[in-house]
Amino acid sequence: MVDKIAASLATAPPEVRFAAGDGHHLVIGPGKRVVAEWSAAGLSLPDLPAMRRYRVDRVAAQLVTQGYDGIIVMDPMNIRYVTDGTNMQLWVMHNGARYAFVSADGYVILWDYYGCEFLAAHSEVVDEVRPAIGSTYFLGGPRHAEQAARWSAELIAVIGVHCGANPRIAIDQCHHVGYRMLEEAGLEIGFGQEVMELARAVKGPDEILAMRCAVHACETTLAEMRAAMVPGMTERDLWSMLHAGNIRRAGEWIETQIIASGPRTNPWMQEASSRVIESGDIVAYDTDLVGAYGMMVDLSRTWIAGEGRGAGGAPTPDQQHTFDLAREQIEHNIELLTPGRSFRELTHQAWYPSPDEYRHYSCLFHGVGQCDEYPEVYFPEIWDEWGFDGELQAGMVLTVEAFVGPRHLTEAGDWLEGVKLENQVLVTDDGPELLTAFPLDLQPSG
Repeated sequence: MVDKIAASLATAPPEVRFAAGDGHHLVIGPGKRVVAEWSAAGLSLPDLPAMRRYRVDRVAAQLVTQGYDGIIVMDPMNIRYVTDGTNMQLWVMHNGARYAFVSADGYVILWDYYGCEFLAAHSEVVDEVRPAIGSTYFLGGPRHAEQAARWSAELIAVIGVHCGANPRIAIDQCHHVGYRMLEEAGLEIGFGQEVMELARAVKGPDEILAMRCAVHACETTLAEMRAAMVPGMTERDLWSMLHAGNIRRAGEWIETQIIASGPRTNPWMQEASSRVIESGDIVAYDTDLVGAYGMMVDLSRTWIAGEGRGAGGAPTPDQQHTFDLAREQIEHNIELLTPGRSFRELTHQAWYPSPDEYRHYSCLFHGVGQCDEYPEVYFPEIWDEWGFDGELQAGMVLTVEAFVGPRHLTEAGDWLEGVKLENQVLVTDDGPELLTAFPLDLQPSG
């Protein structure tokens, strides 16, 4: 059945396919008001065609290096990387209704959701757009295997045209029915996530310009949050401001809902709640924000709400001491982000408070680009279980993480409050460059 469908698709008439420039060209981008904010801050806009070409070239180079003839990507973040096209990004994360193919010589085909072929009209790196064939049970119901056969047959036909005999193909993620059909057709399948993570790890100059714009948009919104934060708000009240400011400034979504106040700050990772923020509470958050141009801004800050409970309205000694430890951790560890340093060295040269006395975060560093990306750098205590080596290169962007949660109880029997801090850093030949400069102060000024 698959072979029969593949043969018919290989000779299908041109009208079933679409050139990337066909149809209505949507007006997308940050808009004049947001661009004016960036211009006033002295920022330059990215050259988007150059950024798109850089990304496709990075993928093609990885394919050649790893001995693949092409790659099929179904992860929406990878589709965005190779096409710079978006469509219902969160929805398609759980519905396989978009995918793309890149050959080792850089030919790009995007399969988009039915009737949405025009959405990639802005992207000159996309050579063809075709209607996608979804094979999830939601989309295919009891006919899902039939749809998977159509999906795999079309991919086999494409691979036959662009990859030659006995092709070796990478796939980042795939519904198992379609994957099995590709293997049954004799294709050698490899691990596409490795290809994509390594391609995405080193950012081009225009990606960095795009990230700077996204950072400015995020930090402008954080300033609004900070100015508006007053006791009596709920955590969700405050968190909604980050969502609103991100969308208003050409952002896309927020990956998590991690904001906590008072006793909810330790242990870490609690999501936004209806708890009312009280005067003197610590309020801590992690942005995990996919912002302008699809670039992630991943920073964490911790503030005192209202009047501090210490002498003269200052933070309490416990709050200040915990904050100082977290600040020392990220400031020390930022300095380690230099080209040529190994991940093993990052793990074993990093400083952090004693884990016997303080809870810490799940990692010391991680890559960041369109989202959390390779590499993840773990603590020494779990190196043997989780650690892997590699080397920092100029152009990589990493976040430096710190959570410090005292393993001590208050008189009321609660854990002392914790502090979360995080900065985003560009690795350069001249040393680490801090991309997120929003103030680290525990107590808002004014």
